[in-house]
Amino acid sequence: MSEIFDWPDPRFSRRVTRAHSFIATPTRMKYYFRSFIKEGFEQGDKSFHIIDERRREEYMNRLRAAGIDSSAEMTGQLEVRGWQNTYLRPGWFDQHAMVALVGEALRDAKEKGYMHTRWIADMAWVLEDKPGVEHLAEYCARLNYVVPKYRATVICAYDLARFTAAQVVDVLRSHPLAVIGGIVQQNPFFTPPDQLIREFQEQRH
Repeated sequence: MSEIFDWPDPRFSRRVTRAHSFIATPTRMKYYFRSFIKEGFEQGDKSFHIIDERRREEYMNRLRAAGIDSSAEMTGQLEVRGWQNTYLRPGWFDQHAMVALVGEALRDAKEKGYMHTRWIADMAWVLEDKPGVEHLAEYCARLNYVVPKYRATVICAYDLARFTAAQVVDVLRSHPLAVIGGIVQQNPFFTPPDQLIREFQEQRH
């Protein structure tokens, strides 16, 4: 039976340990994420955010407005990185390097005593037209080999207005859960990573 939760829902926020896709408008994203992040801080969770570095000041102001002390960066509970230091670190998108980074970050949080990690990534970097972005969905599929090893909730945020239907479908197929219109539910389009990666690789040959 599918599990469906309204957002934000504590049952979703800490019990889920797999990568999911969050698809909504920017206004709804801000509302949902504020609740999700604030709840995590109250529970002592690690908070790892990936953003457009050019909008860091605006982003940090939003966190402060939500009651989140930006000094949390100093303690390590909050970590905010830009696209250039994560997805596009080599100047292009290397899916294998990014999968390794996710594993390293989640392992580091665990070793530092955080019981749970809340990871939010703004996926608009895909629109930067950099080499390798065509491997986005394959990367998302590979996350299913890494994230379940840790207590983490990983949310990849997509603005429907900026992505094509084809991009959305591929992303949905790689995520076991989806948050669409404020409802968290098991994704009926989810394809097991072995099968999906094989499909993508066959398409390239």
